Amino acid sequence: MPALFPTPQSRAVAGGVLAMAAVVLASNLLVQFPINDWLTWGAFSYPVAFLVSDLVNRRFGPGPARRVAWAGFAVAVAASLWLAPARIALASGSAFIASQLLDIRVFDRLRRGRWWRAPLVATVAAAVLDTAVFWSIAFAGDGGPWITWALGDLAVKLGVGVSMLLPFRLLIGRAVP
Repeated sequence: MPALFPTPQSRAVAGGVLAMAAVVLASNLLVQFPINDWLTWGAFSYPVAFLVSDLVNRRFGPGPARRVAWAGFAVAVAASLWLAPARIALASGSAFIASQLLDIRVFDRLRRGRWWRAPLVATVAAAVLDTAVFWSIAFAGDGGPWITWALGDLAVKLGVGVSMLLPFRLLIGRAVP
């Protein structure tokens, strides 16, 4: 009987899908709990999604990274529809796939530069897009301080995104071209 994930690449993609789905699902739940008028708990977990796609992109290229994004998207949206309000699931799915595809494209275009440039620039660009799309769909018009939540969310995403450079570097090790 053949193995379910016979190659290192297929095992990595499967692990990436599981990691991506877990990050997005956790973030969709955590975004419903504000810390204050500037921030929700989801801001701390979501930037890990960019780390997942950047690691897969660095190791296996943009094709497998896109497969991780699309599969993670499907799993996360399905689970989010069950565990979170529909508007959050819709906002999350829209923001997630748009920002992940942007992250993957920017990362791939910059991958030959210094080891930190591709993940940093890709994460910043994707975080801005993700924040704009998510918050404008999920909370616009509901009466909450969604604009300040979006600004606080973006600030934390950028801070966490920059801090993800260290795990990125440690996890890619000497495989950097």
